[in-house]
Amino acid sequence: MEQMMGDMDIAFPHLGLYLQNVPKTIMVGNFGIAIYGILVASAMLIGISISAHVGKKTGQDPDLYWDSFVWIVISAIAGARIYYVIFMWEFYKDNLLQIFNLRAGGLAIYGGIFLCVVTIFIYCRKKKVSAPLYLDTIVFGLLIGQVIGRWGNFFNREVFGEYTDSLLAMRLPVAMVRASDISESIAAHMTEGTNYIQVHPTFLYEGLWNLMICLLLLLYMRKKKFDGELFLIYLAAYGIGRAAIEYILTDQLYLPGTKIPVSMVVGLVLAVCSTAVVIIGRMRKKEIKEIKTV
Repeated sequence: MEQMMGDMDIAFPHLGLYLQNVPKTIMVGNFGIAIYGILVASAMLIGISISAHVGKKTGQDPDLYWDSFVWIVISAIAGARIYYVIFMWEFYKDNLLQIFNLRAGGLAIYGGIFLCVVTIFIYCRKKKVSAPLYLDTIVFGLLIGQVIGRWGNFFNREVFGEYTDSLLAMRLPVAMVRASDISESIAAHMTEGTNYIQVHPTFLYEGLWNLMICLLLLLYMRKKKFDGELFLIYLAAYGIGRAAIEYILTDQLYLPGTKIPVSMVVGLVLAVCSTAVVIIGRMRKKEIKEIKTV
């Protein structure tokens, strides 16, 4: 593997992969379109398409999901941004206009999920349909959308983990990453005569984890006992995976006054609470069934 990398290159040395000239933007004439934005937009569109398809297959009106698309997108972006700004307030309090500068980055997925859930309950109440069933239906599109969206981090050279020499280790040229994302551990493993860092490809870890959750939910789908169960299992499984990944991330949001990653705490709390609700919900369904058979 080359010791000096081109500024636009990305490598996976132990897999023998060396990708040259990986772009961050696509030029249309004189106008540059960020690949990150293209992937996020694609993720949302594909996600809602899958949701509408699942809805149709389960006897629901697919238009219910298409009609909510705009509200879901607005809620996802607004929630993700508000969540990020809250935990980065020390920076934004003196730079209020930067709150609206989405091109500079700063979206947190949990904020998007939380506000989307609130919006969905309001939307479903207005449409007089079951919000828990709606959440179960969109969970597959949500997971696939997350997988696609995470590749935006790959093209942006961001949201990576600490130094690693594992099989999936990824090399990124220093010139293409934010200085604040290079931890002391990463810097300590940079050798003289090289211009890259070697890190955990956390975008790939999360993508593979989400694919596994999606497959497991597809297998479990026929065994669910109550509406909302699939979404709760998603929250629990994603929370566990995200908490583990958060442990090695360099770009983190912390609880005020601590060095405790917010997403790690949120993930573990969601995992415990969602699991408890699933267990209680299944027990109640079993009790009701037993009473009816008496």
